[in-house]
Amino acid sequence: MLAGPDEREPIARLLTFLEHGERMAHDCAQTQAALSDDPKTRRFLLNQAKQEAMHARVFQGAIVWLAPKHLRDTPFLPALEEYRKILDDALARHDLTETFLAEQVVLEGLGEAVLTRIEQGLMKRAAPFGRLRRILLHQEEAHHGFGRRQIEQAIKRGETDVQDLGRRAQRYLVLTDAMVFTLCDLFESIDEDATAWAQDVRTFLPDWCAA
Repeated sequence: MLAGPDEREPIARLLTFLEHGERMAHDCAQTQAALSDDPKTRRFLLNQAKQEAMHARVFQGAIVWLAPKHLRDTPFLPALEEYRKILDDALARHDLTETFLAEQVVLEGLGEAVLTRIEQGLMKRAAPFGRLRRILLHQEEAHHGFGRRQIEQAIKRGETDVQDLGRRAQRYLVLTDAMVFTLCDLFESIDEDATAWAQDVRTFLPDWCAA
């Protein structure tokens, strides 16, 4: 058994949080694609949207397997809804640079950090579906790398600078920290340190963003 009886429900709830994040990323990537006038960028974003939808289905399947009776017991995460709200506002303003910062850089950085942590635990337990897990993590890395390149190009075009980006990143980072700490009880129940998980996010961000 990969998870003890007392671990199944908290792990399922943690995966529910990830599923919600993937669905938000899917919606964002679809809208970004519609806003972009670059064919190559649009293709990447549409492909990302498909991948995010697949990730959400994978997480949902794992939730059903781990704790089917708690499928609707979702974590209360007002910070995630606030994140969606300000991201939607940036999309409504057609501010692609900020949406790349918020979704592909910060949110994908959070997803990559969490999935990397989970993968370390699953490898120790010789968990199955290793190839599928590696595909998910590789795709998260690709989305994150794409976002960082988009930001670098915007800086080169003079559309923004590191001071502006760092300032705008802070409100998103405050919310990702709040998401992690809201899940403190889940981390404690599986003997994990929420503070360490929150700090992990910073390791996947540019220096100007994590300062």
